[in-house]
Amino acid sequence: MDYREYLESRSDVMLGKPVIKGTRLTAELILQMLSEGASAEDVITAYPHLKPVHISAVLAYASDVISNESLITAA
Repeated sequence: MDYREYLESRSDVMLGKPVIKGTRLTAELILQMLSEGASAEDVITAYPHLKPVHISAVLAYASDVISNESLITAA
């Protein structure tokens, strides 16, 4: 999945945080909801204009970001 079809980051929207295109819903908010135990269906119920593909795009984005992160360990 190319999450860039569904997410955008613009300096004039939510301070440049990644959001669902055409909304002010950040990828961070969706991930926080999911991490707190909400299901994809719960998120869509809370924000009815979202579709399952938007949730998948957020997860794909998070996976891409974390795969490029390096862990710094204490010496």
